[in-house]
Amino acid sequence: MSSTSITDKPQNRILAFILDKRVVFGLYMLIAIVSAVKQYLHGSYNNYKIFKYVFWHSLEEVNLYLQYPAQYFDSNHYGPFFSLLIAPFAILPDSIGAVLWNVCNALILYWGIYNLPIKLKQQSWVAIICLHEVLTSLLSFQFNVGLTGLILLSFSYIFRQQEVKAVVMIVVGFLVKLYGIVGLAFFFFSQKKTKFVISGLVLLPLLAFLPAILSDLGFVSTSYGDWRDSLVHKNSLNASLVSMQDISLMGMVRRISGDASIPNMPFLLGGLVLFALPYLRVSQYKSKDFQLMLLSSVLIFTVIFSSGSESPTYIIAMLGVAIWFIIQPDPKKWWIIALFVFAVLLTSFSPSDLFPRFIRKTYIIPYSLKALPCVLVWFAIVYQMLTVDFRKPIPAHD
Repeated sequence: MSSTSITDKPQNRILAFILDKRVVFGLYMLIAIVSAVKQYLHGSYNNYKIFKYVFWHSLEEVNLYLQYPAQYFDSNHYGPFFSLLIAPFAILPDSIGAVLWNVCNALILYWGIYNLPIKLKQQSWVAIICLHEVLTSLLSFQFNVGLTGLILLSFSYIFRQQEVKAVVMIVVGFLVKLYGIVGLAFFFFSQKKTKFVISGLVLLPLLAFLPAILSDLGFVSTSYGDWRDSLVHKNSLNASLVSMQDISLMGMVRRISGDASIPNMPFLLGGLVLFALPYLRVSQYKSKDFQLMLLSSVLIFTVIFSSGSESPTYIIAMLGVAIWFIIQPDPKKWWIIALFVFAVLLTSFSPSDLFPRFIRKTYIIPYSLKALPCVLVWFAIVYQMLTVDFRKPIPAHD
């Protein structure tokens, strides 16, 4: 018998290298920088222009949600608080600000993943599984990457009984993009609920009107009304058969049926009922696996039940898929592996050249099929949360 340990096999050394936290950090920084430089050199950084002008328009006290074709295309849909987040980048030349913006978003997500209450090896797997989806979002300079990190941090801080930090993550995410409010779903796991509530009551108004340091309270108040109006208008445009948004459960139904008039409400009500049912299993609350399953459910639910979801938004949902898959016991059931592979292929890689352009343009985009694997995984999560006793290890076999 060879004296070489099994762990010294070349393939194991390679895997250990790939899963090294420092290597993963390098990969995240690399794709953040390369994606930003590539898009800047090609002049494809319109989203970043929209973002930076939230800061400059706040200083000038002009409407943050109108279109300014001389400066950028489309319009802003982030809250007034975003003016403070983007400020350090907006004052820099675009060539530097755009790169640092992507780097910062990747850092927040990396921080969020490596704060999850799972083993280091599992954290690295989650980060690697989502690497391509991170790239997809960073190519659009999307805040979704950073927002996902904030949601993960809100969960982890509640898990570690650091309620004030959790509230900061939730409030910041909410004030930039409403999706951030989903961090409240973890409230029932808090062991210091009074502290959590008081922190929220203090921090929400404080942070909401902090942008007044760039303008004044009147302008900030007006901007929140303008923000509401812009989101209502955007939502009415999303639910169509041709927009690049509405990659959701409702979007699939509307586009496959060819009926753009199908409303969101029946889907939202049904989804909320299914989402809420696991909360009835109070005896499971102290289980870390149960809490992590809820985190996965939250991340996927946020995307598949939003008519505003677009391809770069799916970094949020893919984090949910990755966490769900990683916490399953080994050996994993065949249907769990099948759903995971389906999600990686269709959700994560469908925008890439892995799929022929004809298939993307003819089927995946027109029918919002990027959402399909995440919808199936979400139903699987709800099923597991309602049937598995998480106080014991999740059964590995049927």
